[in-house]
Amino acid sequence: MNPALTPDEIDRLARKRAGKKMGWYIHAFVYIVVNIGLALLSSLGSGHWAIFPALGWGLGLLIHGLVVFVAPPGSGFRERLVQQERETLQRQNRP
Repeated sequence: MNPALTPDEIDRLARKRAGKKMGWYIHAFVYIVVNIGLALLSSLGSGHWAIFPALGWGLGLLIHGLVVFVAPPGSGFRERLVQQERETLQRQNRP
C-alpha cells in the first residue's frame, strides 16, 4: 500500500498527468488538421490515398490515447525505470 502523498507530491503528479493528457490533445489536433489537408489534396488528385496515412496515424493516436487515459495511473512503470537508472548511476559513481 502506498503511503499518503504530500501536497507537493500530489501537485507534481497532477501536473505530470495533465501534461500527458495535454500531449494527447495536441497530437489529436495535429492529426485532424494534417489529415484534413491530406484529404483535400487527395480529392483534388486521383484516388483516395489519404485514407492510408489517416489509418496508420490513427492507430498510433489510439495507442497514445490508451496509454494516457486507460493505462492504470499507478502502474509506475516509468518510475520503476527511472529508479533503476538512478541506482545504476549511483553504483557507477561510487569511489
